[in-house]
Amino acid sequence: MSADPAGISPAQARSRFRAGLRVPTAGWSAGHAQANLIAVPRDYAFELLLFAQRNPKACPVLDVLEPGNQSGPALPDGDIRTDLPAYRVYVDGELVAEPSDVLEFWTDDLVAFAIGCSFTFEAALQDSGVPVRHIEQGRNVPMYRTNRMCRPAGRMSGPLVVSMRPVAPEQVADAVRITSRYPSVHGAPVHVGDPAALGIADLAAPDFGDPVDIKPAEIPVFWACGVTPQAAVMQTRPPLAIGHAPGHMLITDLRDAELVVP
Repeated sequence: MSADPAGISPAQARSRFRAGLRVPTAGWSAGHAQANLIAVPRDYAFELLLFAQRNPKACPVLDVLEPGNQSGPALPDGDIRTDLPAYRVYVDGELVAEPSDVLEFWTDDLVAFAIGCSFTFEAALQDSGVPVRHIEQGRNVPMYRTNRMCRPAGRMSGPLVVSMRPVAPEQVADAVRITSRYPSVHGAPVHVGDPAALGIADLAAPDFGDPVDIKPAEIPVFWACGVTPQAAVMQTRPPLAIGHAPGHMLITDLRDAELVVP
């Protein structure tokens, strides 16, 4: 088995997480798509699906499992309750636990959604010479709540969450062009430049993840983030919801190449 996380297969990565390894997954299993997780009771599932349909930049749906199911085509040999490195559990919208598995919290009426993740296009950025700072620094990607509200759906509502990567001015156009080819994993940025325009007061104090170094003249570039459904859960307050710990993703069997448009 490769010691380099980039060279580990999705099944090997999931096995390590199932055994208790707890690390952010940026750069893991190169060539395979990563996904955000959000699971809600069946009573909220249609509204969450509609919320995702109305906010596709933030919530691009890769798969929806049947109520109570723990596996699907994207992880045929896996278990969505154990195969992520870290989870978040919400009761009535309040974060109550951040366990390494959710076996004790899982119920048969939970409907799990796999939402596209921007980690998927990071290899394409790097291959084109656009640095990805949180990978360079061995950190989790910085994520921020914004002042932009998503379009609500029934009881589901909440703010847009974004991830940020600093980019040199001469590479911003490349970053936009490259990521726009991945609409299933958030696609092109939603904002370039002044964070105050998104209501972000301090890039050094992300709401989720870790701060990263921003070099002189670099421009912060913001992509819609799959933590947005968790922000909606915090506002909507369903009786139970389970998500991934931000940056600790589901590594799927889907190939990055399957998610690229011409």
